[in-house]
Amino acid sequence: MVDMAKHLIFDSAIGSFKPENIVNTEVKCPFCCREKLEHVLAEDGTIILLKNKYPVLRDTLQTVIIETDQCHSELSLYPKEHLHKLFRFSMEKWQDMIASREFASVLFFKNHGPFSGGTIRHPHMQIVGLRTIDYAPRIPVETMDGTVIHQSRGAELNLAKEPKIGFCEFNVKLKEVSDVDKMADYIQVIAHYLLNHFHKRCNSYNIFFYQLEGKISAKIMPRLVTSPIFIGYSIPQVSSRGEEVIKEIQKLYF
Repeated sequence: MVDMAKHLIFDSAIGSFKPENIVNTEVKCPFCCREKLEHVLAEDGTIILLKNKYPVLRDTLQTVIIETDQCHSELSLYPKEHLHKLFRFSMEKWQDMIASREFASVLFFKNHGPFSGGTIRHPHMQIVGLRTIDYAPRIPVETMDGTVIHQSRGAELNLAKEPKIGFCEFNVKLKEVSDVDKMADYIQVIAHYLLNHFHKRCNSYNIFFYQLEGKISAKIMPRLVTSPIFIGYSIPQVSSRGEEVIKEIQKLYF
């Protein structure tokens, strides 16, 4: 018997019907056919929130935020106006789902690239309400602390000293929800850095948003092949290039 407070059940029957074009670009993009989208929950210009057509996770409410009508765009390329609109919209919908009190916790995350775990190339994020699992106890708050790369009155960008999985993980800690634009700016910087300067083989990343101890933060992870030491033994590793990475980002962006 699966402990529903510890594990999610992935419905493989539904999963077998999910379209995938993150690698096979010949598969038609379901998010580009906007006139055929079903179960739309909210819109703001080209940004759309809708129920996931393929809810593979049981005992959840899965929703998708289509970020733009530009299929081959990407978060690091958005003009500031659209970037800020997207993050305000997304943060509001995430907080609305939390405030509904229908869920044990609510996930908010983004996959980009073939190593991210995503299946659709079109830029999107996901908000998923978990009915039986609270993610917060699984996230050590110290993984969100780190060496400061840049900070403003509203947010802090750092390189994790105690990464959750390993090597280089970037955190953005938001001081007030009203300063979400600054969080968006920092996340965009790291997305651009990862895809253009970090490692020649880095073409994928994840962004995970957390609400821990009343504070909102985000973790941006470059996705390469995961260390077997972490997979087998849950021991994270810290990159020896940390200081070099921090100085490079400061020189390039600040």
